Amino acid sequence: MAPLDRSLRRNVRFSDERNPDAILGGLIQNGSVTEMSFLSMLNIVLITTSPIRVYTKATGAPVLQADTLLQLGDYIVACNDQIQVSNEAWLHRVMSHGVSGRENGFRDGIRARDRKCVISGVVNKDFPDSWTAFEAAHIFPLELENLWIEFNYGRWVDDIDDGAGVSKINSCQNGFLLQSTVHKAFDQYLLSVNPDDNYKITAFDMDNFGIDGRVLDLVCRNLEDPHRVSDQLLRWHFRQSVLANVRGAGEPIFEHDFPPGTDMMNEIREGPYAQERFERELAARFRETEGKEEGCPTKEFLMASWGNGNGPKSNILS
Repeated sequence: MAPLDRSLRRNVRFSDERNPDAILGGLIQNGSVTEMSFLSMLNIVLITTSPIRVYTKATGAPVLQADTLLQLGDYIVACNDQIQVSNEAWLHRVMSHGVSGRENGFRDGIRARDRKCVISGVVNKDFPDSWTAFEAAHIFPLELENLWIEFNYGRWVDDIDDGAGVSKINSCQNGFLLQSTVHKAFDQYLLSVNPDDNYKITAFDMDNFGIDGRVLDLVCRNLEDPHRVSDQLLRWHFRQSVLANVRGAGEPIFEHDFPPGTDMMNEIREGPYAQERFERELAARFRETEGKEEGCPTKEFLMASWGNGNGPKSNILS
C-alpha cells in the first residue's frame, strides 16, 4: 500500500521568484497559521545567505512579521541570493507500541501529572481507575534512543540526575498524556506544539480533532513543576513537523492499520525509507521484549526472520 501524500490537500503553496512555476513547498491552513508563523516555517525549510521577502502571487501584497492570519493561495519568495530547499534530516518514527517495564515509571509519572489529553483538553473522568483511550506519548521517540544519546538530547532534561548509563529519554519532561487518536497524529508529525508561539497547536493535516489553534494545557508546562515538559523537545518536534509537512512535496505518511494476515515487513521493504523503518520497527519490537519472561525472541532472531521475509504478520505485530 502506497504511503499517503501530505501535499494533496494543501491550500497554501510557495515558489522561488526566479522560477515561480516550480512549487518549493506548502501547507494546509486550518486557520491558525499567521503570517509571522509562516515566515518562521520558511526559515526552517529554505536556505539563503540574505533575508527573504515574501508576497502573494496574485496581488503582490507582502507577508509581514505580524499576527495576521495567512490567507489561502500561492506565495512568491524573493531573495537577492540563491534560494535552496533544506536537506536537513527528517526522522520518521514508528507508531507507538506497548513497551517494557523500563518505561512504566514514565507512563505513571505522565498520568499523575496530566490526567487529561493536554492537546485536545479532554479530561480522563475515570482517573485513576481506567486509562482507556489515553496514552503517555514520548516527544522524542524511544526507537531513536541511539540518536538521543549520540547528540546528547538528555541535556534538555533536568529532572533526572546525570549518571553513567542513564539516557533520561524516559523523563516526564519528554512526554505528555494524549488521547490515542491524537497520539497517532502526533507520532506522524500531523500536529505539533510551538513553544515559541505561546504553545499554540498547529494541525498540519485536515483538522479532524478540532485542535488547530488550541494552546497546550498548562498542566504539563507549569513552571513550578520540576517535571514540566521541555520547551527544547517541543521545539525539536515542531521543527521535524515543519520539515515533514511544509518542505517540497512533504514526507510520506506511513500506513499503521494493517488487516490481519498482512505481511507488514514486506510492505515496509517495498516502501520509502525501507532500511530506516526496518531498523526502527526492530528496535521498537525488541524493546517490548526487554525484561519479559524467558523464551521471548532475541534481537538476533527478529533480525534474521524479518530480514529473510519470514517475519510476523500484522496480527502478531499489531
